[in-house]
Amino acid sequence: MTTLFAFIAVFVPLVVIHELGHFITAKLAKVKVEEFGIGLPPRIFGFRRGETMYTLNAIPLGGYVKMLGEEDPSDPRSLSAKPVAVRAIVLGAGAAMNIVLAIVLFTIVFMVPRDVTVGDVTIAVVSPNSPAEAAGLQEGDIIRRVNGRRTENFADLRYQYQLRLGATAATQVERAGELLPPVDVMPRFKTPEGEGATGIQVSLVNPREATRSAPFWTAVPRAGRQIGEVLVLMKNGIESWFVGGRSPQDDALGPIGIARVTGEVAGLGIIPLLSFAALLSLNLAIFNILPIPALDGGRLFFLAIEVVRRGKRIPPQKEALVHLTGFALLLLLIVIISYNDIARIIGGESAFGG
Repeated sequence: MTTLFAFIAVFVPLVVIHELGHFITAKLAKVKVEEFGIGLPPRIFGFRRGETMYTLNAIPLGGYVKMLGEEDPSDPRSLSAKPVAVRAIVLGAGAAMNIVLAIVLFTIVFMVPRDVTVGDVTIAVVSPNSPAEAAGLQEGDIIRRVNGRRTENFADLRYQYQLRLGATAATQVERAGELLPPVDVMPRFKTPEGEGATGIQVSLVNPREATRSAPFWTAVPRAGRQIGEVLVLMKNGIESWFVGGRSPQDDALGPIGIARVTGEVAGLGIIPLLSFAALLSLNLAIFNILPIPALDGGRLFFLAIEVVRRGKRIPPQKEALVHLTGFALLLLLIVIISYNDIARIIGGESAFGG
């Protein structure tokens, strides 16, 4: 039950923020909003204010802003009657709001003081024929910086190498008390059994507790940089499906899996939960902007077709049928992924498999 409450407490605000983006821009554009719904039907209750019905629905897996004439431009107050640029803003505003929310959450995370274990990240083993050996790294080297970023613990090191999978990571080490110029290490997508991306094993020497936080004026740009790095990690994850021996099934999580992870993260404290909420908000933005029928990105794709055809629209009935078909396929996909989530639970696996 705690997991369910944690999931609702995290996911519902993300949905509300997303739908508020559509709602506010639609109102500003003089589009008639018929319903602002949180959750998916069946309806629990609702009330009308002005011309809009505000509803709370039973299934906490999404929300919607129902606008007049989303495919039919016959009414001047319909969304479809507005210029292409206005429609694009209204359709893209939900994802934009989720990105803004992710930046806000990451900013808060970076500003809040937190205790971390730091020390000298020291190479204990260099595997033969590994990227680390090819770059000249040696046992006893202390890794000081990777990609220009200070390396203070295992998490720092792994994170920086994950950002550079299949590319070179400038790794600066201290050897026998001397700080050497950076040597290029190429982390691998596919790793031999028992080896990591670079083929090294490390230990944390002289561990100590330290408090880390950032002032607002540095936390904001750092949050923006974090968004970019998360996108890189997503790209690397997708690429690993093709060259790294992983499959989409290893990484895909449905509502049940996301709820499990939310419950686990909630048990770690508010800061990890805020970080997870930021990641979830960013994922929601990216997923919704993909050119998939029934999603915001699918509708934006039809706008792009309209622009290419110099204002000639796809017939409303055909567009509506495409979105309906896409929605049905999305539901099928959710069922399949949810089955995989349940199989992991029955098999005693973690939410991420393994």
